[in-house]
Amino acid sequence: MKTIEQKGMYAKFPRSGKDVSYTHYCPGCGHGIINKLIAEACAELGLQDRTIFVDPVGCGVFTYYYWDAAHISAAHGRASAVATGVCRARPDAVAIAYQGDGDLGAIGFNNAFQAASRGERFGCIFVNNSLYGMTGGQMAPTTLEGEVTTTTPFGRDPAVAGRPLHVCEVFNQLKAPVYIARVSVADTRRIMQAKAAIRRMFEIQRDGRGYALLEILAPCPTNFKMDPMKAAAFCIDEMEREYPLGVFRDAEKGIGHETADAGREEPAAASGAASVLAVKPVPQVASCHGLFLEKDAAPAAVDDPSFPERRFKFAGYGGQGVLSLGLVIAEAARLERRHTLWFPSYGPEQRGGSANCSVVVSGLPIGAPTVEHPDVLVCMNQPAYERFAGDVKAGGTVIVDETVPINVKPPEGVRLVRWPAIAMAEEFGVPKAANTMMLAALKKFRCMGLSDESLEKALVASFRKKPALGEKNRDLLRQAEARG
Repeated sequence: MKTIEQKGMYAKFPRSGKDVSYTHYCPGCGHGIINKLIAEACAELGLQDRTIFVDPVGCGVFTYYYWDAAHISAAHGRASAVATGVCRARPDAVAIAYQGDGDLGAIGFNNAFQAASRGERFGCIFVNNSLYGMTGGQMAPTTLEGEVTTTTPFGRDPAVAGRPLHVCEVFNQLKAPVYIARVSVADTRRIMQAKAAIRRMFEIQRDGRGYALLEILAPCPTNFKMDPMKAAAFCIDEMEREYPLGVFRDAEKGIGHETADAGREEPAAASGAASVLAVKPVPQVASCHGLFLEKDAAPAAVDDPSFPERRFKFAGYGGQGVLSLGLVIAEAARLERRHTLWFPSYGPEQRGGSANCSVVVSGLPIGAPTVEHPDVLVCMNQPAYERFAGDVKAGGTVIVDETVPINVKPPEGVRLVRWPAIAMAEEFGVPKAANTMMLAALKKFRCMGLSDESLEKALVASFRKKPALGEKNRDLLRQAEARG
């Protein structure tokens, strides 16, 4: 017989070919608490054999390893659409969509909104941790004003990125939903309230009453860059100020959108912990997020109309250091008070999958981080070259590793440079330094308009956790430039 700690969950989680009894979530993450509450409610109500969970793309992607019930995995943002299909094809089922704020609030918002508007008979559990958790802490629709993320290094500026999206408040304008509420898992009292709300959602779906939305505020210590206690305090002191807790609608209890304010609970009192972030609007400044350099290590960008905008694309496969190479360029430009943006793109694979990043350096504020037609393209492998070489602007430069066969010619007027980055790194005895060898090529062929001092300082800073490697790569950079 399962213990209460395991109720509704498998005894072991066979992830990555191993039977383990712990989840993949980071310490202090709210998802783990929420997963346990959901499993308990499902089991205690005797609904495991009727329940079909729709799993999202995001931090909750592996819930099928944990909940002892039926599961369907949905594409990014499409959990509400899949849940619609489930409840229509299986009217007897208890359909539950589990989505994050990026998954539901961004790419999947229209799917979720229209399902709520139609009154589809499923429950949607919406986890709001104010950012994109799985992909590195980028700004999400729910990011607070002034909140620092990897894509809002100076805090979310409403003049540029708009204001936070209040999903419960937006959905509460619709006539069809029967239950809309917002809870939190930041402390014990709030967890007990969240448990009751989750149970309420299951009861509504068990009885086939209609659409229900439950938003759950959750801490993300890893991407908040806080310990679990401070992350929980951030949820209470900052997130709840923007997103007050309460029941917006419960048709059975007579709370509807016309009386939502009257039926809504007051925000929970602060826990007594000091506020961990003063959320406030910030000036509009375009800059990279500063993964290498400390926040105040580089001066603020200064407008300089004489400095022409330069757009870079760095591409290869995961593990070749193309994202780090782009960051070094962006950080070097930041040191020289240029407006800078760095924008990564990569597949789901941690290693071996395609990866690229765009870097924009300008003397004036930058309108968009995407680079469709780069001035400079750096390619570490053949797929990257064949994919992007045709996009380079006339007068631009393509630098490609010499191991790459040139089956496709670059456009007319584009300079092609074949550079032995991989071979040179192996010759120096540091195979992982191929990206540093490519930095040497960028210097040698004068592709950046940045000083040697700034480039070397940014390169060394990229190894700040391993200073000896920073000095080693600076020496390798100088040797490669001299030899190439």
